[in-house]
Amino acid sequence: MQGAPNRSETLLVSAAAGVTVLLWSSSFVVIRAVGEVLSPGPLAFLRMLVGATVLVAVAAWYRRPVPRGRTLALVVGYGVLWFALYTVLLNWAEQHLDAGTAALLVNFAPIIVAVFAGLFFGEGFPRTRVVGIVIAFAGVALIAVGGSGGPGNDRLGVALGLVTAVLYAASVLMQKVALRSVDAVTATWVGCVAGLVATTPFAPAAFGELADAPAGAVAGVVFLGVGPTAIAFLTWAYALSRTDAGAMAATTLAVPAVAIGLSWLALGELPTVLGFVGGALALLGVAITRRRRTGQRA
Repeated sequence: MQGAPNRSETLLVSAAAGVTVLLWSSSFVVIRAVGEVLSPGPLAFLRMLVGATVLVAVAAWYRRPVPRGRTLALVVGYGVLWFALYTVLLNWAEQHLDAGTAALLVNFAPIIVAVFAGLFFGEGFPRTRVVGIVIAFAGVALIAVGGSGGPGNDRLGVALGLVTAVLYAASVLMQKVALRSVDAVTATWVGCVAGLVATTPFAPAAFGELADAPAGAVAGVVFLGVGPTAIAFLTWAYALSRTDAGAMAATTLAVPAVAIGLSWLALGELPTVLGFVGGALALLGVAITRRRRTGQRA
């Protein structure tokens, strides 16, 4: 068993977590901007094409074996759900939601994980968890009620945002099982390649739209593939492998706040007042359930 991490390693882990939060937060803003030029499916394909190119190059240097059997099926499964379907639906959702509201809805995923864990993993529903779930659901209800007041927000966007949260939660659960028998870098690049393959039906439209896209949109696509897809998932894997999973999961609670700030600065967008209140309640509920789970494992 490894000893306590030294100061330099602790700083590296914190820096990696910070990079992940910043890049994942910025992705909501860039998707919102690039979505004015590229449609959801083509944007997802191009993002996966860039991301997979970077990750395969990293994997070639890393030289780890490709998983087989059940593990490979799990990695491919969450790759299709997370890197492909989630990405397409998030792109679609952000054509109906501001970036901050989309980030708030996606980060409802830990509550869905808590519900699944209680129902199927034998973790039950302790009182604190139930309180957190109820508070978070109330927050999402407020976001849905106040959604139409934002810049282009509507009920379809809220529904799509919640579906992406479900896909995110399911992918995390599958990834947890897969990572018992495969290293994080291999799981990431294989999952991304699976997502690329799943989005190849959008390739003809993607190259057609890209040919007519302005330079800013092309730069946005490259950023999404290199930053939030390749780099952020690798820094996430690095940090997760060196710290407590519950503590790392809690760091993603900062994503909506950072996304809202970046959206305001870059796009002049803010969620509605009800969206702010609902988002605060949803994140509070997530924090309560996370604190309980962490405490149980201590």
